[in-house]
Amino acid sequence: VQLQASGGGLVQTGGSLRLSCAVSGRTFTTHSVGWFRQASGPDREFVAAINWSGDNTFYRDSVKGRFTISRDGAKNMVYLQMNSLKPEDTAVYYCAADDTSPTQVPTAYAMSWIEYWGQGTLVTVSS
Repeated sequence: VQLQASGGGLVQTGGSLRLSCAVSGRTFTTHSVGWFRQASGPDREFVAAINWSGDNTFYRDSVKGRFTISRDGAKNMVYLQMNSLKPEDTAVYYCAADDTSPTQVPTAYAMSWIEYWGQGTLVTVSS
């Protein structure tokens, strides 16, 4: 299984970016795909997750109302639309997949259970 993240870049405060995660190698049914970010240090911060059927999502509080996660099952793609970006959103963003519900993705990360990781894509928000 491969997860390919893309869409990062440099944007001003208040701007928008859409990240994409392309999933290849298998067809998910019970997996959730999530986005994490890493600003500094070894730990990654959970951002959002969605189940593969697309009817269940979960967000960290600081991005609610600004970020929207979605998926296109036909294209095996998951997207993270990021609006009203702030300098504190600056980080390398990673997509990940695990056989769990969206609300359990942060726990899966904490327990080192995440099955699949993509490479990161850098988002820089200038003030």
